[in-house]
Amino acid sequence: VQLQASGGGLVQAGGSLRLSCAASGRALSNSAVGWFRQVPGKEREFVAAIRRFGTTAYVDSVKGRFAISRDSAKNTVYLQMNSLKPEDTAVYYCASGPPGMNLIAAINYDYWGQGTLVTVSS
Repeated sequence: VQLQASGGGLVQAGGSLRLSCAASGRALSNSAVGWFRQVPGKEREFVAAIRRFGTTAYVDSVKGRFAISRDSAKNTVYLQMNSLKPEDTAVYYCASGPPGMNLIAAINYDYWGQGTLVTVSS
């Protein structure tokens, strides 16, 4: 199973980016898929996730600004990030795991992408 995260970049505060997580070797429609982020010196933080049947979850700091979605035909999960803030700057990782697990705990995910850097300038 391989996950390929992409779409990061440099954006001004208030701008938008869309991250993509493309998978091979596993159908994301049968998995839980999450996005996490990490800054140097801090633990990896849960950002958003989508369950097998479409239920979503978000960390409070991104609610109303970020949206996670899935395109089963492309076997890809997206993270639309709007109204970006400097504190959203981090390396963003996508991960997949069993469909019924706790979405927030990184330890529950068994496959991870390589990360994509998001930098939000003030």
